[in-house]
Amino acid sequence: MGLFDSTRVLAGIALMIVGSLLLLPAILPTASQIFTYALVLGAGLLTYGTWLVGTSEGYPAV
Repeated sequence: MGLFDSTRVLAGIALMIVGSLLLLPAILPTASQIFTYALVLGAGLLTYGTWLVGTSEGYPAV
């Protein structure tokens, strides 16, 4: 079974991409307060996506 055959892996990859994109606007020097709140959401999505990909196999995650 390949890495991209599982819907759990594909969902995790999608969440990691969206989470990473939400982190990017906050690094701008003119970032407003709303981008600071987006950091929390982005970090949560990135963490959850990483967890989905890391636990998609039958053996323990490294």
